[in-house]
Amino acid sequence: MTTSLRTISTQATKHKRMNLFTAINSALDVALATDDSTIVFGEDVAFGGVFRCTNGLNERYGDERVFSSPLTEQGIAGFAIGYAAMGGTAIAEIQFADYIFPALDQLVNEAAKFRYRSGNQWNCGGLTIRAPCGAVGHGGHYHSQSPESYFTNTPGLRVVMPRSPITAKGLLLASIRCPDPVIFFEPKVLYRSAVEDVPEGDYELELGKAEVIKEGADVTVVGWGAQVYVLEKACEMAAKEGISCELIDLQSLLPWDVDTVAASVEKTGKLVISHEAPITSGFAAEVSSTIQEQCFFSLEAPIQRICGYDTPFPLLFEKVYVPDELRNFEAIKSVVEYSK
Repeated sequence: MTTSLRTISTQATKHKRMNLFTAINSALDVALATDDSTIVFGEDVAFGGVFRCTNGLNERYGDERVFSSPLTEQGIAGFAIGYAAMGGTAIAEIQFADYIFPALDQLVNEAAKFRYRSGNQWNCGGLTIRAPCGAVGHGGHYHSQSPESYFTNTPGLRVVMPRSPITAKGLLLASIRCPDPVIFFEPKVLYRSAVEDVPEGDYELELGKAEVIKEGADVTVVGWGAQVYVLEKACEMAAKEGISCELIDLQSLLPWDVDTVAASVEKTGKLVISHEAPITSGFAAEVSSTIQEQCFFSLEAPIQRICGYDTPFPLLFEKVYVPDELRNFEAIKSVVEYSK
């Protein structure tokens, strides 16, 4: 059953301390146990994967349901689409989101269009693509990118990015059972650093629904994935200056929760959006444009986008590239000062 974080926190269910990768593992375990058609596969998945998200699943469910694939992202996506189109539940791992691009044709031109082009006679809604994304401190050009906006421009797909172990498990289970194909991005810097008490049982969190993490009155601050933790620090810095921030985690990017963000901006009159991906055509641009259209008469300052720069992701200068808490704090101060 789909539920909310508030409901989960009050449910009389057994919890276990988990980090993000063990929460992902728990979700995959639940999916395999509750649906005999579920298969989990990708490069090195059989022995647990490079981030250990599938650790122990091959031993528990066997080689036919949890297995390693050849090193071919296009082949992984194509096989997953075919299996899902035949009615199965396919959970495919792309080892790093940076290498999802060879599978772009399969995902954008096949998976996203199956239902539409057949007039709903067939679909591949049982497809979930998992992909670790984002900065990790030493990934450089090819192990640090955040390509979510490439997929948010594709009708027929859903795009999801959790920020924590609880949200990762609930959103992943909802994605696996969603009737549409889902691209599920996992911020790899959080695999071991984000830790929570996570329900051991089966639960889902609603796709397409944002969460207001912290209520505030002066400025709306929006992010997703690992960037939420950066924004939390920026909001704490702002609070010391007497600025009350309302922090929102989108969680789902396609579709995204326009109503929650718009309601917040109508209250605060100001909006700051932040993500790691480059600023040009990043998803912050979509949020900014939509809120500008819907909340024009409520806005008291120009919307601010605090994002990665329009360069390849650097190795040596990663700390300069990523939009840290100080850059976001300065943006929060600027929109508040503008409206005085």
